[in-house]
Amino acid sequence: MSALALGLIAALCWGFHDICVRFLSLRTPISACIFVVLTTGLVFHTGLTLAMGGFLPVPRAAVWASLGAGTFFVIATFGLYSAFQRGPVRLVAPLIASYPILSVAVAVWQGVSVSYTQWLAVLAIFAGVASVAALSDTSQDDAPPKGRTILYACIAALGLAGSLALGQYATGISHELPTTLIARIVTVAITVALLLLTRQRFWPGWSALPLLIAMGVADGIALLCVVSAGHLPDAQYASVASSIFGLLTIILAWALLKERMTPTQWMGCVLTFAGVGYLAV
Repeated sequence: MSALALGLIAALCWGFHDICVRFLSLRTPISACIFVVLTTGLVFHTGLTLAMGGFLPVPRAAVWASLGAGTFFVIATFGLYSAFQRGPVRLVAPLIASYPILSVAVAVWQGVSVSYTQWLAVLAIFAGVASVAALSDTSQDDAPPKGRTILYACIAALGLAGSLALGQYATGISHELPTTLIARIVTVAITVALLLLTRQRFWPGWSALPLLIAMGVADGIALLCVVSAGHLPDAQYASVASSIFGLLTIILAWALLKERMTPTQWMGCVLTFAGVGYLAV
């Protein structure tokens, strides 16, 4: 399976995750959502590693990279939830969706050749996601001051780019199951410590638990897909393809929740998938 295909699977999983957040964000503490989703992801990955016999020796360099990936993922998670909690979507989504540009830039810095047309395809994907997200936000509520919202969104983008880059580096020199498990353990450990220090809630309530568990499994699959691309050619395009999860969330809302899609939004979808299609050639 190609890196681009793995990225598209990740986008579908993260799109499902985001559409579930729409049901829970107004009645469930964000801290509890983060804790249950991340813990479920850890349990899911531990079970998968046991089933696949993936407890293999990990080189020291891969261990350090996995520790870094887990730390960056905590930063990304808290930045993402904080940014979307403040809103508006038209401001937050494009900033967070820009993280693949950082991933491709890191790949270039590592010596990977990226042509001008490939850069244009990456920018087309970002522009398509940004336009659809911006046009989907019809909220008339007053948003908090934008400065901190922009900061949180940028932190989320940097965290995602750093986590995926380090995770892919680790899997490039080792096996994806044990390296991702290390990152997962670090992520949950840091999250628990932060929630204890800030005295935030861990329990979301019984009614929200099944959906949060499903979100955790989807998040686990998505992260494993993108990180597993580390040993494949053009690994950076897994990050690029996964960034369309916001667009897929809106399409799922149109298909499942009967939310309206404008012609301009459909043009943004076409632009995004044209960019993905070019990278797949």
